[in-house]
Amino acid sequence: MTTAELEVPTTKASTLSVRATMKALVYHGPGKRAWENKPRPTIQDQGDAIVRITTSTICGTDLHILKGDLPAVTDGRILGHEGIGVVEQVGTGVSEFHVGDKVIISCVTACLKCDFCKRNMYSHCRHGGWILGYTIDGTQAEYVRIPQADGSLYHFPVDGVEEALVMLSDILPTGLECGVLNGQVKPGDTVAIVGAGPVGLAVLLTAQFYSPAAIFMIDLNDKRLAVAKNLGATTLINSTDGQAAQHVMELTEGAGVDVAIEAVGLPETFAICQNIVAAGGHIANVGVHGKPVELHMEKLWDRNISITTRLVDTVTTAMLLKVVRSGKLQPGKLVTHRFAISDIMKAYDTFGNAAKEDALKVVLTNAAPR
Repeated sequence: MTTAELEVPTTKASTLSVRATMKALVYHGPGKRAWENKPRPTIQDQGDAIVRITTSTICGTDLHILKGDLPAVTDGRILGHEGIGVVEQVGTGVSEFHVGDKVIISCVTACLKCDFCKRNMYSHCRHGGWILGYTIDGTQAEYVRIPQADGSLYHFPVDGVEEALVMLSDILPTGLECGVLNGQVKPGDTVAIVGAGPVGLAVLLTAQFYSPAAIFMIDLNDKRLAVAKNLGATTLINSTDGQAAQHVMELTEGAGVDVAIEAVGLPETFAICQNIVAAGGHIANVGVHGKPVELHMEKLWDRNISITTRLVDTVTTAMLLKVVRSGKLQPGKLVTHRFAISDIMKAYDTFGNAAKEDALKVVLTNAAPR
Protein backbone atom coordinates (compact mmCIF):
# COMPACT_ATOMS: atom_id res chain seq x y z
CA MET A 1 0.00 0.00 0.00
CA THR A 2 1.41 3.39 -0.95
CA THR A 3 1.66 6.43 1.27
CA ALA A 4 -0.99 8.21 -0.82
CA GLU A 5 -3.45 5.41 -0.17
CA LEU A 6 -3.13 5.95 3.56
CA GLU A 7 -3.93 9.63 3.45
CA VAL A 8 -7.30 10.75 4.82
CA PRO A 9 -9.41 11.92 1.86
CA THR A 10 -10.11 15.60 1.54
CA THR A 11 -13.65 16.82 2.04
CA LYS A 12 -15.99 18.81 -0.14
CA ALA A 13 -16.31 21.53 2.45
CA SER A 14 -13.83 23.31 4.60
CA THR A 15 -14.23 23.15 8.35
CA LEU A 16 -17.21 25.29 9.26
CA SER A 17 -16.15 26.08 12.79
CA VAL A 18 -12.91 26.43 14.68
CA ARG A 19 -14.48 24.84 17.75
CA ALA A 20 -12.72 21.50 18.13
CA THR A 21 -14.93 20.02 20.84
CA MET A 22 -18.59 19.24 21.31
CA LYS A 23 -20.89 17.96 24.04
CA ALA A 24 -21.90 14.31 24.02
CA LEU A 25 -23.47 11.61 26.20
CA VAL A 26 -20.64 9.23 27.05
CA TYR A 27 -20.78 5.68 28.43
CA HIS A 28 -18.27 4.89 31.19
CA GLY A 29 -19.22 1.34 32.09
CA PRO A 30 -22.38 -0.26 33.50
CA GLY A 31 -24.54 2.33 35.24
CA LYS A 32 -22.19 5.20 34.39
CA ARG A 33 -22.87 7.97 31.90
CA ALA A 34 -21.80 11.60 31.58
CA TRP A 35 -22.58 14.66 29.46
CA GLU A 36 -19.09 15.87 28.67
CA ASN A 37 -16.74 17.42 26.15
CA LYS A 38 -15.50 15.21 23.34
CA PRO A 39 -13.53 15.98 20.17
CA ARG A 40 -15.74 16.88 17.24
CA PRO A 41 -15.76 14.10 14.64
CA THR A 42 -13.79 14.50 11.44
CA ILE A 43 -13.83 12.85 8.05
CA GLN A 44 -11.89 9.58 8.26
CA ASP A 45 -12.88 7.92 5.00
CA GLN A 46 -14.07 9.15 1.61
CA GLY A 47 -17.57 7.77 2.27
CA ASP A 48 -18.06 9.68 5.52
CA ALA A 49 -20.41 12.55 6.30
CA ILE A 50 -20.31 14.79 9.36
CA VAL A 51 -23.83 15.62 10.51
CA ARG A 52 -24.83 18.31 12.99
CA ILE A 53 -27.58 16.75 15.09
CA THR A 54 -30.84 18.68 15.36
CA THR A 55 -33.04 15.95 16.86
CA SER A 56 -32.18 12.69 18.59
CA THR A 57 -33.82 10.30 21.01
CA ILE A 58 -33.09 7.51 23.49
CA CYS A 59 -33.69 3.84 22.70
CA GLY A 60 -34.38 0.91 24.98
CA THR A 61 -31.17 -0.58 23.59
CA ASP A 62 -29.28 2.34 25.15
CA LEU A 63 -30.67 1.24 28.52
CA HIS A 64 -29.51 -2.31 27.83
CA ILE A 65 -26.03 -0.91 27.14
CA LEU A 66 -26.06 1.00 30.42
CA LYS A 67 -27.00 -2.20 32.24
CA GLY A 68 -23.93 -3.88 30.81
CA ASP A 69 -25.92 -6.22 28.56
CA LEU A 70 -23.77 -5.39 25.52
CA PRO A 71 -20.12 -5.75 26.56
CA ALA A 72 -18.86 -4.77 23.09
CA VAL A 73 -19.65 -1.17 24.09
CA THR A 74 -16.50 0.17 25.68
CA ASP A 75 -15.72 2.95 28.14
CA GLY A 76 -15.72 6.33 26.40
CA ARG A 77 -18.26 5.49 23.71
CA ILE A 78 -20.78 8.17 22.69
CA LEU A 79 -24.19 6.51 22.77
CA GLY A 80 -27.15 6.85 20.43
CA HIS A 81 -28.10 5.50 17.00
CA GLU A 82 -31.12 7.64 16.06
CA GLY A 83 -31.20 11.16 14.78
CA ILE A 84 -31.94 13.89 12.29
CA GLY A 85 -29.48 16.57 11.33
CA VAL A 86 -27.80 18.76 8.75
CA VAL A 87 -24.81 17.66 6.71
CA GLU A 88 -21.76 19.76 7.60
CA GLN A 89 -19.07 17.95 5.64
CA VAL A 90 -18.82 15.04 3.22
CA GLY A 91 -15.97 12.89 2.01
CA THR A 92 -14.94 12.89 -1.62
CA GLY A 93 -16.71 9.58 -2.22
CA VAL A 94 -20.17 10.75 -1.14
CA SER A 95 -22.41 11.43 -4.13
CA GLU A 96 -26.00 11.43 -2.84
CA PHE A 97 -25.68 14.06 -0.10
CA HIS A 98 -24.23 17.54 0.03
CA VAL A 99 -23.36 20.15 2.62
CA GLY A 100 -26.55 21.74 3.93
CA ASP A 101 -28.80 18.74 3.25
CA LYS A 102 -31.15 17.82 6.06
CA VAL A 103 -31.10 14.08 6.65
CA ILE A 104 -32.58 11.18 8.60
CA ILE A 105 -29.86 8.99 10.08
CA SER A 106 -30.39 5.24 9.86
CA CYS A 107 -29.44 3.20 12.90
CA VAL A 108 -27.79 0.74 10.50
CA THR A 109 -24.82 1.64 8.31
CA ALA A 110 -24.82 0.07 4.84
CA CYS A 111 -22.13 0.07 2.18
CA LEU A 112 -24.65 -1.24 -0.40
CA LYS A 113 -21.88 -3.24 -2.07
CA CYS A 114 -20.92 -6.24 0.08
CA ASP A 115 -22.51 -9.68 -0.12
CA PHE A 116 -24.77 -9.06 2.88
CA CYS A 117 -25.98 -5.70 1.55
CA LYS A 118 -26.78 -7.30 -1.79
CA ARG A 119 -29.01 -9.72 0.14
CA ASN A 120 -30.73 -6.75 1.87
CA MET A 121 -29.10 -7.77 5.17
CA TYR A 122 -27.73 -4.31 5.91
CA SER A 123 -27.52 -5.17 9.61
CA HIS A 124 -24.63 -7.50 8.74
CA CYS A 125 -22.89 -5.17 6.29
CA ARG A 126 -19.20 -6.08 6.26
CA HIS A 127 -18.31 -2.40 6.45
CA GLY A 128 -21.06 -1.26 8.79
CA GLY A 129 -24.20 -2.78 10.25
CA TRP A 130 -25.28 -1.56 13.66
CA ILE A 131 -22.18 0.35 14.70
CA LEU A 132 -23.48 3.79 15.75
CA GLY A 133 -23.40 4.13 19.53
CA TYR A 134 -22.14 0.54 19.67
CA THR A 135 -18.68 0.13 18.17
CA ILE A 136 -18.27 3.74 16.97
CA ASP A 137 -19.49 7.02 18.45
CA GLY A 138 -23.19 7.70 18.07
CA THR A 139 -25.84 10.37 17.75
CA GLN A 140 -26.45 11.60 21.30
CA ALA A 141 -24.08 14.46 20.66
CA GLU A 142 -23.91 17.76 18.85
CA TYR A 143 -22.20 16.14 15.85
CA VAL A 144 -21.76 12.62 14.52
CA ARG A 145 -19.67 10.94 11.83
CA ILE A 146 -21.75 8.73 9.53
CA PRO A 147 -19.70 6.17 7.60
CA GLN A 148 -21.00 4.91 4.23
CA ALA A 149 -23.19 7.99 4.08
CA ASP A 150 -24.78 7.21 0.72
CA GLY A 151 -26.29 4.02 2.14
CA SER A 152 -26.91 5.26 5.67
CA LEU A 153 -28.77 8.55 5.31
CA TYR A 154 -32.17 9.56 3.90
CA HIS A 155 -33.17 12.96 2.61
CA PHE A 156 -35.50 14.74 5.02
CA PRO A 157 -38.71 15.84 3.24
CA VAL A 158 -39.49 19.56 3.14
CA ASP A 159 -42.85 18.96 4.85
CA GLY A 160 -41.46 16.64 7.50
CA VAL A 161 -41.77 16.92 11.28
CA GLU A 162 -38.54 16.02 13.02
CA GLU A 163 -39.93 14.39 16.16
CA ALA A 164 -42.11 12.11 14.04
CA LEU A 165 -39.52 11.22 11.42
CA VAL A 166 -36.78 10.47 13.95
CA MET A 167 -38.80 7.30 14.59
CA LEU A 168 -37.65 6.15 11.15
CA SER A 169 -34.10 5.91 12.43
CA ASP A 170 -34.91 2.74 14.34
CA ILE A 171 -38.17 1.79 16.03
CA LEU A 172 -40.53 1.86 13.04
CA PRO A 173 -38.39 -0.30 10.74
CA THR A 174 -37.46 -2.47 13.73
CA GLY A 175 -41.08 -3.07 14.66
CA LEU A 176 -42.07 -3.79 11.07
CA GLU A 177 -39.11 -5.93 10.02
CA CYS A 178 -38.24 -7.84 13.19
CA GLY A 179 -41.78 -8.20 14.45
CA VAL A 180 -44.41 -7.97 11.72
CA LEU A 181 -42.54 -9.24 8.67
CA ASN A 182 -40.56 -11.92 10.50
CA GLY A 183 -43.79 -12.97 12.21
CA GLN A 184 -45.48 -13.20 8.81
CA VAL A 185 -48.57 -11.34 10.00
CA LYS A 186 -51.37 -11.73 7.47
CA PRO A 187 -55.04 -10.74 7.18
CA GLY A 188 -57.22 -12.43 9.76
CA ASP A 189 -54.39 -13.41 12.10
CA THR A 190 -54.52 -13.17 15.85
CA VAL A 191 -51.40 -11.35 17.03
CA ALA A 192 -50.02 -10.90 20.56
CA ILE A 193 -47.37 -8.26 21.27
CA VAL A 194 -45.56 -8.75 24.56
CA GLY A 195 -44.32 -5.35 25.68
CA ALA A 196 -46.06 -2.00 25.15
CA GLY A 197 -42.93 0.13 25.15
CA PRO A 198 -41.99 2.26 22.13
CA VAL A 199 -40.84 -0.63 19.94
CA GLY A 200 -43.82 -2.77 20.90
CA LEU A 201 -46.09 0.11 19.95
CA ALA A 202 -44.20 0.42 16.67
CA VAL A 203 -45.02 -3.25 16.07
CA LEU A 204 -48.65 -2.46 16.84
CA LEU A 205 -48.77 0.45 14.38
CA THR A 206 -47.19 -1.47 11.53
CA ALA A 207 -48.99 -4.77 12.14
CA GLN A 208 -52.17 -2.99 11.12
CA PHE A 209 -50.84 -2.72 7.56
CA TYR A 210 -51.81 -6.40 7.24
CA SER A 211 -55.33 -6.33 8.77
CA PRO A 212 -55.00 -8.89 11.59
CA ALA A 213 -58.33 -9.87 13.12
CA ALA A 214 -57.14 -9.22 16.69
CA ILE A 215 -54.13 -7.68 18.38
CA PHE A 216 -53.49 -8.55 22.03
CA MET A 217 -51.21 -6.14 23.88
CA ILE A 218 -49.50 -7.49 27.00
CA ASP A 219 -47.68 -5.27 29.49
CA LEU A 220 -47.29 -4.51 33.21
CA ASN A 221 -48.34 -0.87 32.84
CA ASP A 222 -51.99 0.14 32.46
CA LYS A 223 -51.12 3.56 31.06
CA ARG A 224 -49.04 2.05 28.28
CA LEU A 225 -51.84 -0.39 27.61
CA ALA A 226 -54.26 2.53 27.32
CA VAL A 227 -51.99 4.10 24.71
CA ALA A 228 -51.95 0.78 22.86
CA LYS A 229 -55.75 0.76 22.87
CA ASN A 230 -55.81 4.22 21.30
CA LEU A 231 -53.34 3.06 18.65
CA GLY A 232 -55.39 0.05 17.59
CA ALA A 233 -54.94 -2.84 20.04
CA THR A 234 -58.13 -4.86 20.36
CA THR A 235 -57.44 -6.63 23.68
CA LEU A 236 -55.36 -5.45 26.64
CA ILE A 237 -53.79 -7.80 29.18
CA ASN A 238 -51.98 -6.58 32.27
CA SER A 239 -49.39 -9.23 33.12
CA THR A 240 -48.75 -8.13 36.70
CA ASP A 241 -50.48 -11.22 38.07
CA GLY A 242 -48.17 -13.55 36.13
CA GLN A 243 -51.15 -15.10 34.36
CA ALA A 244 -50.84 -13.41 30.96
CA ALA A 245 -50.45 -16.66 29.05
CA GLN A 246 -53.46 -18.18 30.76
CA HIS A 247 -55.56 -15.12 29.90
CA VAL A 248 -54.56 -15.32 26.24
CA MET A 249 -55.37 -19.03 26.06
CA GLU A 250 -58.77 -18.44 27.64
CA LEU A 251 -59.55 -15.63 25.21
CA THR A 252 -58.56 -17.77 22.24
CA GLU A 253 -60.49 -20.83 23.51
CA GLY A 254 -57.26 -22.74 24.00
CA ALA A 255 -55.96 -22.19 20.48
CA GLY A 256 -53.33 -19.54 21.16
CA VAL A 257 -52.25 -16.79 18.75
CA ASP A 258 -50.99 -17.06 15.21
CA VAL A 259 -48.15 -14.63 15.87
CA ALA A 260 -46.46 -13.91 19.22
CA ILE A 261 -44.03 -10.99 19.14
CA GLU A 262 -41.52 -10.46 21.95
CA ALA A 263 -40.70 -6.76 22.32
CA VAL A 264 -38.96 -6.50 25.71
CA GLY A 265 -35.87 -8.70 25.83
CA LEU A 266 -36.43 -10.69 29.03
CA PRO A 267 -36.62 -14.44 29.67
CA GLU A 268 -40.07 -13.98 31.19
CA THR A 269 -41.54 -12.24 28.15
CA PHE A 270 -40.04 -14.76 25.75
CA ALA A 271 -41.59 -17.51 27.89
CA ILE A 272 -45.02 -15.92 27.48
CA CYS A 273 -44.61 -16.09 23.71
CA GLN A 274 -43.77 -19.79 23.85
CA ASN A 275 -46.82 -20.45 26.00
CA ILE A 276 -49.34 -18.67 23.77
CA VAL A 277 -48.28 -19.47 20.21
CA ALA A 278 -50.73 -21.62 18.26
CA ALA A 279 -49.84 -24.70 16.26
CA GLY A 280 -48.34 -23.57 12.98
CA GLY A 281 -47.67 -20.14 14.45
CA HIS A 282 -44.72 -17.79 14.59
CA ILE A 283 -42.67 -16.38 17.47
CA ALA A 284 -40.84 -13.24 16.33
CA ASN A 285 -38.22 -11.85 18.67
CA VAL A 286 -37.66 -8.09 18.64
CA GLY A 287 -36.24 -7.41 22.12
CA VAL A 288 -32.54 -7.11 22.95
CA HIS A 289 -31.60 -9.99 25.24
CA GLY A 290 -28.80 -9.70 27.77
CA LYS A 291 -29.54 -13.02 29.50
CA PRO A 292 -30.16 -16.57 28.28
CA VAL A 293 -33.73 -17.71 27.70
CA GLU A 294 -35.10 -21.21 28.16
CA LEU A 295 -36.40 -22.84 25.00
CA HIS A 296 -39.15 -25.32 25.79
CA MET A 297 -38.61 -27.77 22.97
CA GLU A 298 -40.43 -30.44 24.95
CA LYS A 299 -43.60 -28.44 24.23
CA LEU A 300 -42.77 -26.95 20.84
CA TRP A 301 -41.06 -29.75 18.93
CA ASP A 302 -44.26 -31.07 17.33
CA ARG A 303 -46.16 -27.79 17.00
CA ASN A 304 -44.88 -26.58 13.59
CA ILE A 305 -43.62 -23.38 15.22
CA SER A 306 -41.26 -20.93 13.56
CA ILE A 307 -38.99 -18.83 15.80
CA THR A 308 -37.22 -15.86 14.22
CA THR A 309 -34.60 -13.39 15.36
CA ARG A 310 -33.37 -10.32 13.53
CA LEU A 311 -31.42 -7.14 13.83
CA VAL A 312 -33.23 -4.46 11.86
CA ASP A 313 -31.97 -4.12 8.29
CA THR A 314 -33.81 -0.82 7.57
CA VAL A 315 -34.83 -2.08 4.14
CA THR A 316 -38.35 -0.73 4.79
CA THR A 317 -37.32 2.80 5.78
CA ALA A 318 -38.03 4.42 2.41
CA MET A 319 -41.48 2.84 2.27
CA LEU A 320 -42.26 3.85 5.85
CA LEU A 321 -41.24 7.41 5.05
CA LYS A 322 -43.89 7.50 2.32
CA VAL A 323 -46.56 6.16 4.67
CA VAL A 324 -45.66 8.67 7.39
CA ARG A 325 -45.78 11.53 4.87
CA SER A 326 -49.22 10.35 3.75
CA GLY A 327 -50.53 10.74 7.29
CA LYS A 328 -51.64 7.10 7.50
CA LEU A 329 -48.89 6.36 10.02
CA GLN A 330 -48.38 8.85 12.84
CA PRO A 331 -45.35 7.91 14.94
CA GLY A 332 -45.31 11.34 16.57
CA LYS A 333 -48.04 10.00 18.87
CA LEU A 334 -45.35 7.99 20.65
CA VAL A 335 -43.58 11.14 21.90
CA THR A 336 -44.32 11.90 25.54
CA HIS A 337 -41.37 14.01 26.67
CA ARG A 338 -39.17 16.65 25.10
CA PHE A 339 -35.78 17.90 26.27
CA ALA A 340 -32.92 20.02 25.02
CA ILE A 341 -30.03 17.71 24.27
CA SER A 342 -28.07 19.53 26.97
CA ASP A 343 -30.61 18.09 29.44
CA ILE A 344 -29.93 14.53 28.30
CA MET A 345 -28.98 13.33 31.78
CA LYS A 346 -32.46 14.28 32.98
CA ALA A 347 -33.93 12.73 29.83
CA TYR A 348 -32.21 9.43 30.64
CA ASP A 349 -33.56 9.57 34.18
CA THR A 350 -37.05 10.06 32.76
CA PHE A 351 -36.77 7.34 30.14
CA GLY A 352 -35.10 4.94 32.56
CA ASN A 353 -38.05 5.35 34.94
CA ALA A 354 -40.65 5.08 32.20
CA ALA A 355 -43.39 3.57 34.33
CA LYS A 356 -43.14 6.27 36.98
CA GLU A 357 -42.77 9.09 34.45
CA ASP A 358 -45.33 7.76 31.94
CA ALA A 359 -42.61 7.96 29.31
CA LEU A 360 -42.65 6.45 25.85
CA LYS A 361 -40.40 8.19 23.34
CA VAL A 362 -38.18 11.02 24.62
CA VAL A 363 -37.14 13.58 22.01
CA LEU A 364 -33.89 15.55 22.31
CA THR A 365 -33.41 18.77 20.36
CA ASN A 366 -30.13 20.51 19.69
CA ALA A 367 -30.20 24.25 19.20
CA ALA A 368 -26.51 24.64 20.06
CA PRO A 369 -24.57 27.14 17.97
CA ARG A 370 -22.32 25.75 15.29
